[in-house]
Amino acid sequence: MKYKARLRGFDLVKIEGIVRYSTERYLDTETGRRVAIGHHDNQLVVIPYEVYQDSVTPITIHTTTRQQIRFRVTTGRYTLE
Repeated sequence: MKYKARLRGFDLVKIEGIVRYSTERYLDTETGRRVAIGHHDNQLVVIPYEVYQDSVTPITIHTTTRQQIRFRVTTGRYTLE
């Protein structure tokens, strides 16, 4: 995750804030991972993460659009937690 974040120009502190405090969350039915949606500066991002007992581990981060999120919700790829 750290490598991907640096490679793509994302700040780890902002990523942590999105994963902790995002009010928009889904379950990715294809991967079984939880997904947090939030803004990193002026970009909308999706952050898949896994939860193990007392820890949360972000897997990766991608920029996205509202249209992509709506499509994934409509097709059932993302469901509400």
